[in-house]
Amino acid sequence: MARKGRFGLNTRLLITTLALCTSLAAGPTLAQENGSIRDLFGNMLRGTESAQPGVVDKRVPFGREEMQLSFAPLVKQTAPAVVNVYASQVVRQNSPFMGDPFFERFFGGGGLPPREQSSLGSGVIVDKSGIVVTNYHVIRDADEVKVALSDGREFESTVILKDERVDLAVLRITSDQPFPTIPIGDSDALEVGDLVLAMGNPFGVGQTTTSGIVSALARNRVGISDFGFFIQTDAAINPGNSGGALLDMSGRLIGINTAIYSRGGGSNGIGFAIPSNMVRAVVNAAENGSDVFERPYVGAGFEAVTPQVAEALGLPRPSGALISSVDEDSPASRAGLKPGDVVLAMNGSAIEHVDALGYRLAVQNIDAEIALTVLRQGKETEVKVKLERAPEGKSNREITIDGNSPFGGAKVTDLSPRSADRLGLPTNLRGVVIVETPRNSTAERVGLQPRDIIRAVNGRQIDTAEQMQVAASQETRLWRFTIERDGRLMTQVLRY
Repeated sequence: MARKGRFGLNTRLLITTLALCTSLAAGPTLAQENGSIRDLFGNMLRGTESAQPGVVDKRVPFGREEMQLSFAPLVKQTAPAVVNVYASQVVRQNSPFMGDPFFERFFGGGGLPPREQSSLGSGVIVDKSGIVVTNYHVIRDADEVKVALSDGREFESTVILKDERVDLAVLRITSDQPFPTIPIGDSDALEVGDLVLAMGNPFGVGQTTTSGIVSALARNRVGISDFGFFIQTDAAINPGNSGGALLDMSGRLIGINTAIYSRGGGSNGIGFAIPSNMVRAVVNAAENGSDVFERPYVGAGFEAVTPQVAEALGLPRPSGALISSVDEDSPASRAGLKPGDVVLAMNGSAIEHVDALGYRLAVQNIDAEIALTVLRQGKETEVKVKLERAPEGKSNREITIDGNSPFGGAKVTDLSPRSADRLGLPTNLRGVVIVETPRNSTAERVGLQPRDIIRAVNGRQIDTAEQMQVAASQETRLWRFTIERDGRLMTQVLRY
């Protein structure tokens, strides 16, 4: 074992412990004079003898005073900026007699009175002008969204941006006075084991704070949304906490609480939060006037590196992102990236899985230049890629299908790299895609969904939204159409 001077680490630790105990027993004056001994003992517990300038060392609690420390000052500082979010929508109810001539004659077929549905979540004020961040699923399809502060004030809000893929929404509330805020921290600085606080309104009981640690980082494939780069924590998160704050010990927002893993609906110590760097990117887009969150365009498709692929490429373990396709005249093609390349790191950060690369790309500025570490034919090389805004197609017009057809009410548009990215589809796909199927529309009732690509209608190939509009106007009751959903072709025949 390596030694320093005449004494090993265990001997020095014993001597320091005895000296510290003696100084504490001698009274407060001597203990203060021997503060350096206390510091030395703390450094030895950390495994270092001196701290680096400007760096806050992390260590275990030491001494009775530190064991009695409280989170109360941190909670008082941040609690006013954590809000309750109330979302409501009016749902039309169909009469059970609708469509039956006999019952409609005697009981009417106009439908039942509308019913209001409401949901409860949490949110965080991140700008004093009234910018609030919450989860998309909290305000999904809401007709009205209200925000309530911890001091009892309540405000009507406007949804200025929402993105289902990352499950985030940005709201705006207004007042003559500035709002309390929580600064957005750097989630990339987190480490497993760091202390965190989770704040929100679980089960509607009122604002609640729970503590825990960061259990894991970069969690993916948890079945919550398309987003795959979550912070995992054991701080208790329950229904109603969605959209609330995950805080570090400096009072900075390092995540938006999103979901839990639970079999009974309560907290089992496995909660997930969206990293604050993703939150910052979405908020910046909203503050710049965009109503959608646009990701930078790289022009390549990526797949996970399986154990079989890793073995074939000579990788010691499955990691990185395999390039499966490269779009023509794209940033990726101009940088020289090729199918079969494996991205191992981006800007010095290791890429453990394909979702990690998606996250790293999403938080970059649209005009940023990135450095990719690429494995090609057994050799690592660095490739510079200049990111761009995804290009539009010849037409970006969205058309609402009218008339008596199974597509009634659906909103469609031509597929382009930009529209495909917004819908979470591969950017090299072309055709006509369904953007929206409003509630109670014919398209929704027959099972059509956003992101469905319409390939053919009654034997006609569909390439543009204008062709789709013409095809849907046919005078016929027999419909045969083919759609592509999640890479699979499905043909439907129905009489309408």
